[in-house]
Amino acid sequence: MSETQNNQPRLAGGIFVALGLLIGAILGVALDQPSAGLVIGMTIGSLIAVAIWLFDRKRST
Repeated sequence: MSETQNNQPRLAGGIFVALGLLIGAILGVALDQPSAGLVIGMTIGSLIAVAIWLFDRKRST
């Protein structure tokens, strides 16, 4: 039973995936490439979410 108590709230990065999809779709439609916009937006949002997860993981240890 050597668990440590960490009372700091966890950070959430899922909103960046959703925003990436939304903004990517809008920009993709404006550039006549909606599928590419979705993929690029999801990739950028996912990278930001992973970066936040890594930062939070480092912060909590």
